[in-house]
Amino acid sequence: MTKDIVINAKNLIKTYTIGDIEVHALQKASLQIERGELVAIMGPSGSGKSTLMNILGCLDQPTSGEYYLEQVMVSQLSDNRLSEIRGQRIGFVFQSFNLLKRTTALSNVELPLIYSGVGRKQRHQQATHALELVGLADRLHHKPNELSGGQQQRVAIARALVTQPAIILADEPTGNLDSKSSIEIMGIFQRLHREQNITIIFVTHEPDIAQHTRRVIRLADGQIVDDSPIVDTHWV
Repeated sequence: MTKDIVINAKNLIKTYTIGDIEVHALQKASLQIERGELVAIMGPSGSGKSTLMNILGCLDQPTSGEYYLEQVMVSQLSDNRLSEIRGQRIGFVFQSFNLLKRTTALSNVELPLIYSGVGRKQRHQQATHALELVGLADRLHHKPNELSGGQQQRVAIARALVTQPAIILADEPTGNLDSKSSIEIMGIFQRLHREQNITIIFVTHEPDIAQHTRRVIRLADGQIVDDSPIVDTHWV
């Protein structure tokens, strides 16, 4: 059976020049991620995990190397084409939620569809369904200040889901949450992985969060130093 590779990165190098100094953020990093995997990327500050996430999320391009997203080589595309791919094939979840404060949950989730030119009726249907998937069917018309931190992150997850992306990139998604809310959020990601076959990649420095995934990729000094399955996964 042929593997369905969603992400295929080959020898990624990313070098920044700061004044007279060259910073080697990534050094020949290679990885493959199959459709439906639940993966954590870990490493200390300065290890290159944010740089890797930015390249995987088409927010940045490598200095050299090849990056294929769903068999499309995106590492050398124009900024406009990268923007299109981000909008259509990648969902982002951030630590700080990034919700519009004066806008309802439903309207926040509809935003990516507005940018994609989806009609009003279809937007409403897709956004409602995404909020139902994260357990917020009864909070459609609540604004962020009327929701708990955990509920706000659920809205952010629904917003990432609404375009039916190939992958979801979650950057420290539980960093602003208490322990109980963190476990609930990881439970949602696990359920989406299990029931919707969505490819989810976490960038985290928290070992407890990584234990909720199936595989951990560890970086140090811009290099992948370990890539191992999680045997004792914490399923919620």
